[in-house]
Formats: sequence, structure tokens, C-alpha cells
Amino acid sequence: MKTLAFFNNKGGVGKTTLVYHLAWILCDMGKRVLVADLDPQANVTSMFLSEDDLETLWNPEVDSKQSIMAPIEPLIRGLGDIGQAPCHQICEGLCLLPGDLSLSNFESKLSDSWGRCLDRDEAAFRITSAFHRLTRNAADDFGADIVLIDVGPNFGALNRAALISADAVVVPLAPDLFSIQGLRNLGPTLKRWREEWNERKTKNPEPSLDLPTGTMSPLGYVVLQFGIRDSRPVKAYDKWSKKIPSTFRDFVIGLPAQGEVAEGEDEYCLALLKHYRSLMPMAMESRKPIFHLKAADGAIGAHTYSVNDSGKDFRRLADQILERLGSGSLYTDSSFRALMNNDL
Repeated sequence: MKTLAFFNNKGGVGKTTLVYHLAWILCDMGKRVLVADLDPQANVTSMFLSEDDLETLWNPEVDSKQSIMAPIEPLIRGLGDIGQAPCHQICEGLCLLPGDLSLSNFESKLSDSWGRCLDRDEAAFRITSAFHRLTRNAADDFGADIVLIDVGPNFGALNRAALISADAVVVPLAPDLFSIQGLRNLGPTLKRWREEWNERKTKNPEPSLDLPTGTMSPLGYVVLQFGIRDSRPVKAYDKWSKKIPSTFRDFVIGLPAQGEVAEGEDEYCLALLKHYRSLMPMAMESRKPIFHLKAADGAIGAHTYSVNDSGKDFRRLADQILERLGSGSLYTDSSFRALMNNDL
């Protein structure tokens, strides 16, 4: 079982939509998928569940215990360890660990515990590893093959705790200045978190406590929200698209840039995904991925071709991800292996 986080410190790039659709296509491919919503905005939860379900989930007057907040409440109140992960089964092969708008209340606890781990404080390690242990327990209960983690667009303590729980990280990008600048911050931050967690793990006073490895290996990037004509980006996006491969290689992978490489030909580029603007409103209203849309949902005429194309696009992306996750090592480059071992 592999855990894959989707992270970009720049919001508005389509990250949550990517997680939602990838979960469905992996399920269609026969994988058992757990989606863990660790973003306080809980957007992926709102994509999976109806408004009535959300009202019950987040009603402060109902002790529903159906969101991520239920099992971490004892930690927030200082009354014990994590509880049972409350999962919502979407279909036979797809399960959701629902997010909660109140999750931000856990931020200060996580921030404080990060420092106290250096003091060999067992309670601090239990707090810091809460997301890892919750997702692991939920995945074991469901028999998941893969866990997809959705996180918010920032470098806060919540995301740090979520990301050290991940075996690998996919970076969703838009072809713009903000994404390029975001990559320059993202790579060094992941490296620092990895190093800091490796240091803390050596100070764990309770050997039986299940701690995350903190690998966070960069699996690659996905470019979203851009126009494509004849399988190439339109001119308006071309300038920033050309900068992505070298910036990702330099700041995220930690390897020297190799000149200008088209993102579609870059080994770290997992996919180039279109907008599918006209289909997205239909998908949201029907509460299904765009490649499941039927004529009854409004997908008629030219939309039929776009529905089929979207399925092929996400299937290729899923194949890429599964191949890299199952390869045993993400990249064979010796410099990259050294980076993962913190030797650079």
C-alpha cells in the first residue's frame, strides 16, 4: 500500500479536482482507493458527498463522529490518543476519510509538538504522527491499495504532518509565474521537512509507536488548467510551460538543469491535462467524474468526445503513477538517490 500526497503551496491550480478524478479512475481500474481529506477547506469531501451528508457531517449539535475531527479530538483536548477513523464508503472500491472545516484547530497542537519531539516527548510524537496512523488504520480496515491525500496550499504545520505521512508527492501546476515561483519554495521546504523529521525520529522514546518514514519522494508534476491545440500548449501559456521542467529539476529534484525541455518530453512530467471547462459544471451537478458523464447528464454531441478523451487522459496519468510507485525506486539517477538520503 502506497500513500501519495498532492501538494502545491500555490492554490487554484486544480489540485482537488485532480485528486477526485484520479481516485475514481484508479477505482475503475480495479484498485481499492482511500482518499484522505487533510485540507481544512474540505473541498474534496464536498465533491464526494451531497449537501445533506455535509450538513450532518459538520453539524456541531450532532455527535456524528463522521469526519477527521472525531479521532483527533482526544489529542486536541489532551485526553488521549487517536480514535477510530470514520470512513465513508463511496462505492465498492472507493472510500473517503472526510475532512472538516474545523481541522485548522489542530494546527497549533501540531506546531507545538514538532518542537517538543526534540525533547523526546512521547505525546508530541503521538500528535505529530496522528495523520499517518489514522490514514494507515483506515487503509488497513478498507484494504486499500493506495491512499491519496489532499492538503491545503501552504507550508503550515498541518501540511507538514500530512506530507511526512506520504511515500511520494505529486505537484499539480498551472503554467504561470506563480507556479514557477512556488516550485522554488516547495522543493527546499520538502527537503528541510525530511531532514528535520529524520532527526526527530531518532529521539522517539516509544519504539512501538508507528511513525511515518517521512520519505515524501517527488513523483513528478501534472500541468493543469491550460489550453491545448494539436497536443501543444497555446502560445499564451508557452512561456511559463517551458520554464517548468528546469525549475522542477533544479529546485524539487535537486539536479542540475539540462537546458530547455518541453514539459511533455520531461521525465518528471506525469501528464498535461486540459481544462474540460464545459464538462466540469455537469460533473459537479451530477456528482461524478467527467469521464462518467452520460447523455442523461447533458454530455451529448461534441461533449461525448471530450468525455472519452478525459477518460483516456486520466487513465494514462494513473498508469504513470502506478508504474512509478510500483517500480521500487522513483528514479535511477544517483544524484537523486543521494538527495533522498540527504547526502547533497
